[in-house]
Amino acid sequence: MTPRIPVRKRLSARLLLASALIALCSVAATAWIAVATTTRALKEEQGRDLAADNRILADLSGYAATHRDWTGVQRTVRELAARTGRRIALTTADRTLVADSAPRGTSLPPSPAAAVDPLHTDTYTESGAQLSGIDPRAVGPYRLPEKERALLAAGAENQQKCLEVFGVHSRIAQTPSGRPVVTATDGSDAVDYLLPKCGYLLARPTPTESGALKALSGPAASCLEREGVDLGAPLQLSMDPGGTAGIDPFLLVRYPKEADADTVDTVLDCVTDARRAQLVPYVAPVAELFLGIGDQSVPRFDMSPVNKAKVAGAAGLVLAFTVAVTAVVATRLVRPLRALTAAAQQPPDLHVRVPVTTRDETGILAMAFNDLTERRARLEAQRKAMVSDIAHELRSPLTNIRGWLEVARDGVVDPDPALLSSLHDEALVLQRIIDDLQDLAAADAGTLRLHREPVRVDELLGQVAAAHGVAADTAGVALRTATDGTLWLDADPVRMRQALGNLVTNALRHTPTGGTVTLTARRDGDRIALTVADTGSGIDPDDLPHVFDRFWRAEKSRSRRTGGSGLGLSIVRHLLAAHDGTVHADSVPGEGARFTLSLPSGTEP
Repeated sequence: MTPRIPVRKRLSARLLLASALIALCSVAATAWIAVATTTRALKEEQGRDLAADNRILADLSGYAATHRDWTGVQRTVRELAARTGRRIALTTADRTLVADSAPRGTSLPPSPAAAVDPLHTDTYTESGAQLSGIDPRAVGPYRLPEKERALLAAGAENQQKCLEVFGVHSRIAQTPSGRPVVTATDGSDAVDYLLPKCGYLLARPTPTESGALKALSGPAASCLEREGVDLGAPLQLSMDPGGTAGIDPFLLVRYPKEADADTVDTVLDCVTDARRAQLVPYVAPVAELFLGIGDQSVPRFDMSPVNKAKVAGAAGLVLAFTVAVTAVVATRLVRPLRALTAAAQQPPDLHVRVPVTTRDETGILAMAFNDLTERRARLEAQRKAMVSDIAHELRSPLTNIRGWLEVARDGVVDPDPALLSSLHDEALVLQRIIDDLQDLAAADAGTLRLHREPVRVDELLGQVAAAHGVAADTAGVALRTATDGTLWLDADPVRMRQALGNLVTNALRHTPTGGTVTLTARRDGDRIALTVADTGSGIDPDDLPHVFDRFWRAEKSRSRRTGGSGLGLSIVRHLLAAHDGTVHADSVPGEGARFTLSLPSGTEP
């Protein structure tokens, strides 16, 4: 009786569950893709907002750099809010409101977006802002009066005219302090080495700048003294109109050439700290900047009930369609599997075949099942034939031994040497059959032991020929050997002599008087070919496929007149397989038979 399969373990139920899970995952993946795409779009939009936020921070930092306090910043805040569409609020460190673009009483965002500090900034993108963290617009005592600006402007024009003489086109730019800077229009450094030739050097500090530099040198020198840095000379600070050296766009620090990197870093840190302290009275105090979205990166996205219903409905339709299709496919798949199950549960003697109705994996499985059924039938027939063959082979010698023992017991004949010799011969036949069966059983079980060693082929053939020399002389058959050079095998010499001996014995048995049995060896690529050929009656072409079957004989009468158990060639095939070799038989009726053994070549010890 076929056991009832639980619903949860049936193939159709598993297919339905798997399909539903796949559909659910597909819907979830689609939803995730949609959300991810939307989120990406929101982030891109916010990226543009961040650029505007940085611009707001830079503008407010510029205001702080040019004003001593935040008085009057409300107008700037409102203009920025109107231009960017953002809510902007400034507070002190203790959250005292300084300016706000929103109506009075509007609560602030949870946390500030940034701190507005012109002496510690990294958001300003103009030249020099990243060198010291000081907003380049914070010039403080370095701001030039109109008289000095006019003097430097005239000098810059003279330099520009001088450069024109050398063929260099230049332009004049104004720094936040009012100092002009002459640069080449093509961005080259030609101005740097031509300006000294023009006579008037803008790098010379004005009286205003000299006073500021002198005030800066004292705190900077004190810092170096605290750090234990000795430059060997007083600290020298001067102007760098090109903004190519020093700690900000116009301040140049000079130090000995032999100063190492640590010394240079310490000098620059001290000058930077002193400059910040110098600028504190000229800039607005640090303020907290609050923006409309605060520090929230992406606004929360909530679907409306209508959209949720659409998503749920689409998911339900996908699931229903998947279940319907899977049910149809599962039914078609399970039908042939049920037929296979029914056929496999039949008794072995029925050998039921399953109809092949498809060409897919199930059809291939059905064909494999039918092939397995046919092979099982053949193996069963071979098993029965083998049992019959073993009984037949053992019955004859046992019957002879029993018969002679009974007549000797009854006193009909005397147990003379001739009788004992005959009984001994029959016992040897039994022993040979049992030994052959034992070898085949070991080969089938994979326990056939080999003791490999380097074997010289010509010596191996000579040993086999010597062992069968007496039998060959008795049969009147010439036994010869021939070897093509010195060849070596990595093999078990005892098992190889057994295999070749079986072939030679079989050849001598089927070769008439005056015939020849030849053992040859030759190299065949990376293998060694051993051949046992005779000039006997040969093997019929219809019998060649069966010569290696167990208990098979060419004599249809199964007569043991020629000797042998019918297991010798089967043992040869198993011995060659254990040595990673093969054996092949070919014959021409009336001209003899030839058995070729192919083995991997060995190396000389």
